[in-house]
Amino acid sequence: MPVSRAMRRLLRVRELEEEQGRLALESALGELNRLKNALAAAAGRDRKGRHLVASSVVSGELPDRLAGLEESRSAARLRDALSVRTKAAELDAAAVREDFLLRKVERRQAQSLIEHIEARDAVEAGRRDQQALDEWHRSRLVKTKAEVTRERDAALISETEGAASPNDGNLAD
Repeated sequence: MPVSRAMRRLLRVRELEEEQGRLALESALGELNRLKNALAAAAGRDRKGRHLVASSVVSGELPDRLAGLEESRSAARLRDALSVRTKAAELDAAAVREDFLLRKVERRQAQSLIEHIEARDAVEAGRRDQQALDEWHRSRLVKTKAEVTRERDAALISETEGAASPNDGNLAD
């Protein structure tokens, strides 16, 4: 039984779903990486603010000290906000990854089923071909035996006719 069109269509749908899942996973991981980079930038901003505060202590510049303190404070607020979004993005990426892996398994199952059906069909076709070949060979053997039998019968008939002719002549005497 050949693989049905519906089964091939199912495989194609599973392939498309897997591709969409892969793209969604790439998007979720890209968003997660973007948030992690923003967190790293916030940490750099905090270091820069602390450095400004430290340098203002040496130089005595009050505006630099105030700017450094504000830079550190805003970096801390940004870090807190980004931490919440990063945790949410990690959970989202994990869910999307799980969905992608599920779709991948479904596609592989459909593909495996089709391959199994095709392999079984190939074995059956090979078996049918071998049976047809065996049948052809048997019919050739039967024909050959029949031809031998006909030739032997013809030889026996001709011998019998050849042997009967002289006897027929003797009867007439």
